[in-house]
Amino acid sequence: MSANVRPQPPLKLFSVVIPARDEEESLPSTVSDIHQTFTRKNIPHEIVVVDDGSSDDTWAVLQELKATVPTLAPVQNPGPHGFGRAIIYGLNHSKGDGVVIMMADASDSPEDAATYWDILNEGYDCAFGSRFVKGGKVIDYPRVKLLVNRIANFFVRIGMRHGLNDTTNAFKAYRRTVIDGCRPLIAPHFNLTVEIPLKAIVRGFSYKVTPISWQNRKYGVAKLKIKEMGSRYFFICAYVWLEKYFSRGDYRRPDDRV
Repeated sequence: MSANVRPQPPLKLFSVVIPARDEEESLPSTVSDIHQTFTRKNIPHEIVVVDDGSSDDTWAVLQELKATVPTLAPVQNPGPHGFGRAIIYGLNHSKGDGVVIMMADASDSPEDAATYWDILNEGYDCAFGSRFVKGGKVIDYPRVKLLVNRIANFFVRIGMRHGLNDTTNAFKAYRRTVIDGCRPLIAPHFNLTVEIPLKAIVRGFSYKVTPISWQNRKYGVAKLKIKEMGSRYFFICAYVWLEKYFSRGDYRRPDDRV
């Protein structure tokens, strides 16, 4: 948890950004659960699902869902495609002064997202969840993927010298000022999940870590290809590491610069 928390205005709109590629089976329950949870908790929101070049009926399903989920605002990424590019496209087409990135496969809990909303309204710039702190949990996490995750997060934590032990998880929330303050966003794939939080930390934005839960998808197949991502994660970590130690604070939040 960072200490530089400052008074900030309450948020007016929470944008949920969901990248989706071939997720026709998962989206109905994912979108409906988010909408029902946020409505029950009186969280003003929009759900921006980005169809990232799907070859199935994802777009048709989203059009049908609009009839029962009035806060749904689906968009189509015309390309180039990629997990990171889809998130950036969604961020660029969202309207909220707070944003949360969630997965289309229902692995992320809407209740945890509501907790993020509360954290941001406490004055924090970022809300970071961890599945690996007291109170966090994972359900049906593939063993090999879990092992790779813990090794990768260990090295990121040591290299960047921060207290976050679940950096690679996409499910995090930010004030709009953080997203704008971390631009340009350059990671086109899953390494965007590392780029945004690391840049936010290095650039001096405040954050709070809270336990979250994660459960494996029920439908479809995971899009993350571990073999393809090692060098990409390394590139982004090296990129932000260089900024941390050699930029002399040129990219820190404006009110932190001297």
